[in-house]
Amino acid sequence: MSKGRINLVHIYPREMSIYGDLGNTRCLASRLRWHGYEAVVHQHHPGTEFPEDAHLVVGGGGQDSGQARVEADLERNGDRLKALAADGTPMLMICGMYQLFGNAFITVEGRSLPGLGILDVTTRGNAKRMIGPVVLDTEFGEVVGYENHSGSTVLGEGQKPFGTVRSGMGNNGTDQTEGATTGNVFGSYLHGPILPANPAFADALIARAVERATGRAFEPGTPDDTLADQARLRQVRRLVG
Repeated sequence: MSKGRINLVHIYPREMSIYGDLGNTRCLASRLRWHGYEAVVHQHHPGTEFPEDAHLVVGGGGQDSGQARVEADLERNGDRLKALAADGTPMLMICGMYQLFGNAFITVEGRSLPGLGILDVTTRGNAKRMIGPVVLDTEFGEVVGYENHSGSTVLGEGQKPFGTVRSGMGNNGTDQTEGATTGNVFGSYLHGPILPANPAFADALIARAVERATGRAFEPGTPDDTLADQARLRQVRRLVG
């Protein structure tokens, strides 16, 4: 018997889901089922109606052209997403969608794409790409992933980062911050995808979604995370000792 139904919304999976980001959606759906919940995955495409009763929202990275293709739809659904964020809906936005959840993304050509302003960050494109494995210290413990972005992101005053960089470049390669978080909204540059490699973070998002969907506390199952934990620890030892 299911412990409850959770609606998982993946926004712009065609335009904004590269470098394995679809794996985050599959990870969340699988872990929800392993924990005994019914996972219903909704894909939101430009021009379609945003699903009702969204309990967990994820978005991924894309090229600058992909960001331009979702710009109008993101503006159309901006108030809905901002209301969900303000109401505590857990969200994970990777790379390009992380940038568009900020104040603005300014392309390397100088074009300014307005963001939703859910996260107080501003990103500028530049010629230098930041590529490679990453290790962070976060409230969910050590988090590993892989970054590949040319955007350089700066946090606004008072904006909390997702993590502190121990290995890698992070938001901009200079201030040792990575990502941003406000309430239950998380933005990060970590591909990989991030969630299968970091089950504690995945379950933290799930727990918040379950509480919103069912009104009850998360009742975890007993998934076997041995391989994920071993892989993460080996990556941490390899990069930071």
